[in-house]
Amino acid sequence: MPLSARMIAVITRLTFREARRRKMLWLAMAMGVVFVGMYAAGFYFTWKDFTDFSSDVGSRQAEYGFFANLLVSAGLYVVNFLVVMVTALTTVGAISAEIDSNTVHAIAAKPIRRTEILIGKWLGHACMLAIYTALMTVGVILTGYLISGYFPRQAAIVLLILILESLTILSLTMLGSTLFSTLANGVGVFMLYGLAFVGGWVEQIGSLLGSQTAADIGIISSLLMPTEALWRYAAGMLQESSSFFREITPFSVASQPTLAFVIYSVIYTAATLGAAVWCFNRRDF
Repeated sequence: MPLSARMIAVITRLTFREARRRKMLWLAMAMGVVFVGMYAAGFYFTWKDFTDFSSDVGSRQAEYGFFANLLVSAGLYVVNFLVVMVTALTTVGAISAEIDSNTVHAIAAKPIRRTEILIGKWLGHACMLAIYTALMTVGVILTGYLISGYFPRQAAIVLLILILESLTILSLTMLGSTLFSTLANGVGVFMLYGLAFVGGWVEQIGSLLGSQTAADIGIISSLLMPTEALWRYAAGMLQESSSFFREITPFSVASQPTLAFVIYSVIYTAATLGAAVWCFNRRDF
């Protein structure tokens, strides 16, 4: 029996309504606006102090480009972290909360199929997270452009990678939500994120020191949880616009993942979502 697009659309719309009722996403939006405002103020005064050292802009164009790139990279690094946190916190109980409250019995009743419920919820959260990620990313990049005139050439790719990162975590939390309680799922997702974060730094250090073992540890952690490696891919795209002092900032990338890893992340996201559907269809309430 084929899936009903109409029923999936209904579940997607209900997911939006539920998010609005819980106000968690609105709180994340409000805090995002506060962050962009503070970032804009910090960017403006930092940029003003930096450019006041010299009136000869032409002779320092490389330094200006590097500094603007550094500030934009710093802002997007925070956006990356906020996207991860918002994704995990808003979706960690997508299925388990319905099971714990016994509302799943009313939702998962014929003729609605469980697959339609899960895909509808995934699409609803995916749309909200894509909008949130786009607004935050555009806010940071637009701030940098209005103040310094700097605009990353790979801005569209960076945005798409950050959205992919949120979808990767979304699929993982949906899978965990079909298997574990909300609390256990949240702990598991954050532990995997921490593992990937530490593994990413181990891989970076290993690449700088020429340690293949350390680099392999980082690669393995990236395969288990692709989030940190996806950020490094996006950061590498940003650095293409400014190669001046490329490897001496906290946001520099000594070991950038390849396009093949991005493809792996897409497959990882789809496979995790498929596993979530499979587990949800076979779970007893």
